[in-house]
Amino acid sequence: MNNEKARVVGCLGGLYEVSSSDGARYFCKARGAFRHEDTRVLVGDFVHLASASDGSTVIDEIIRRKNALIRPRLANLDHLTAVLSVKNPIPMPDTLDKLLAICHHNGIDVSLVLTKSDLTDGRAPTLDADCPPLDELYSRVGYPVFMLSSETGEGVEAYRNYVLEHLSRGETLAFAGASGVGKSTLLNALFPSLACETGGVSEKISRGRHTTRAVSLFEMEGGYIADTPGFSMLDFLRFDFFALEDLPLNFPEIASHIGECRYADCSHTSEEGCAVLELVREGRIAPSRHRSYVSLYDILRQKKKAVYK
Repeated sequence: MNNEKARVVGCLGGLYEVSSSDGARYFCKARGAFRHEDTRVLVGDFVHLASASDGSTVIDEIIRRKNALIRPRLANLDHLTAVLSVKNPIPMPDTLDKLLAICHHNGIDVSLVLTKSDLTDGRAPTLDADCPPLDELYSRVGYPVFMLSSETGEGVEAYRNYVLEHLSRGETLAFAGASGVGKSTLLNALFPSLACETGGVSEKISRGRHTTRAVSLFEMEGGYIADTPGFSMLDFLRFDFFALEDLPLNFPEIASHIGECRYADCSHTSEEGCAVLELVREGRIAPSRHRSYVSLYDILRQKKKAVYK
């Protein structure tokens, strides 16, 4: 058993459910030293298992993570689907752009799904008069965008094939969306069997008034789907952001023009001779994206000031 590699797929009552490389499942605890090291095992962690002195199986080591999210507590996420609706509720671009920047910083690929396309005859909304429709706006930046209707089934098969391609590579996928966008309906349409599994987990672990739903991973078509209760895009408001200096790197359309401004320390917010601002004026960078950038810049600048006070 010593040094056997496994993946943490669930946690319940201090016990971690792990799936070993040979497909075996164990319920085990983490070794006591983790508590002294202030280290917490997360669902999604790759770990090494060992045999304890009493013969039980314990998590002996956490293998270096690709990334780790704070809420939900999930490690080694490869791909996130941001689920938005074309109508009821209308997407909030600043919240979406914050999510995209954080995912970019953490090495998480993102696709966008616009649900309820039947409500607008397949047309994506235009959120601002000075910006193109939502699908065009984010496709231009380089994010795959899918429009579909879980009610009529239109577009669902194309997106299912996209998801299956990522799962076949052994990737871990999660879905995030604000309340009312149709995230659960989409998941049911994509994977009916997943609804049964997650429902069973919900029933098992939702006993007691103060029980908090936990993250679980479900093996699916060679990869994993993360069941992340309460995972909405608003949860990213709680995240600790990257440094102010890293902000331009996490907006791809800005990152590709770093070094073209008149001043080497250009913030790309208001300076004369800023190449990014010129691209915004020309319509080559969407004004809504730049407004989101400036909003995040102000947040991170205030945070940096507070640290150095």
